[in-house]
Amino acid sequence: MLYQDTVESEVLVHRPWFVASIFGVVLAVFFMFNLAGTTFGELMRPVIGDPLQSGLYGRAAIAFVIAVMFCLNIVLIGFAPLKAQIAIVWVELLLLFLAFFKAFNLSMPFIWENLPYLITQGVVTTIYVSAVSLIFASFIAIIAAIAKLSSNGFAYAIASFYTSFFRGLPLLIQIYLIYLGLPQLGIVINAVPSGILALSLCVGAYMTEIFRAGIQSIDRGQWEASRSIGFGFGLTMRRIILPQALPVIIPPMGNTFIAMLKDSSLVSVLGVWELTFLARTIGQPTFHHMEMLITAAMIYWIMSACLEVAQSRLERHLARSKVR
Repeated sequence: MLYQDTVESEVLVHRPWFVASIFGVVLAVFFMFNLAGTTFGELMRPVIGDPLQSGLYGRAAIAFVIAVMFCLNIVLIGFAPLKAQIAIVWVELLLLFLAFFKAFNLSMPFIWENLPYLITQGVVTTIYVSAVSLIFASFIAIIAAIAKLSSNGFAYAIASFYTSFFRGLPLLIQIYLIYLGLPQLGIVINAVPSGILALSLCVGAYMTEIFRAGIQSIDRGQWEASRSIGFGFGLTMRRIILPQALPVIIPPMGNTFIAMLKDSSLVSVLGVWELTFLARTIGQPTFHHMEMLITAAMIYWIMSACLEVAQSRLERHLARSKVR
């Protein structure tokens, strides 16, 4: 979030020109779609008569009512405090998503029956694969980042080749190459270790650039000063460079962790019983695909939200020195 603005000015959503512009855009957008056959059209029956026979009048009336409700909503939200605004918008968007999913006529008993198994088997496996990959990827990234910043040509060449190669290949191909290619050399790895190895190498390549950028963001004088008082390389990195680089590194690393959590679904192609694999396998025999896929999507979202909260708390902890 930007710093608190000390200049008092009128809230944007309370300016007439802005509200009128939003009203026009919403009216035009919803007029293009014929909502007469929906639940909203039925609610408008007292005004437009038979929704299916209402024609352009029905479409215009529905679009007008939606535009008025939308503008009234944003104007009222503008009077609320910041935290209340965020909570209201989240609740409203969540209700819209639930209404969207309700249109699929999902079988809730089927979802409740299989949800415990999805959590105890699928979520546990997904978290295990992601957590172990995260640890290995972090080690690889730190070593590769230091190598790319070193003056040793051999180390720089290996590190730059590694990041170029593993960032240039799709993760799915890397998983197949490791799982199917290594046995050609006599190295047989099971499905779960193969998935962890592929995720670690691929994510480690992206994290290498994150660590490198974070280390380079520290002024050169910090390094020279620590060396001048006799600090060695390891001590300088541990006590001087990395503690200052962490606030720069944490936000992109959080994005990478969340992306890796979702990318772990790709190891399902190896038959690993993680969340996506189980959702597809359970829903297929009884054609309850949407029930299981939507349930898996919600679980992924909840896990990502937990990571976002952890990242936010860590950023706040590291930014204590900037609080006035």
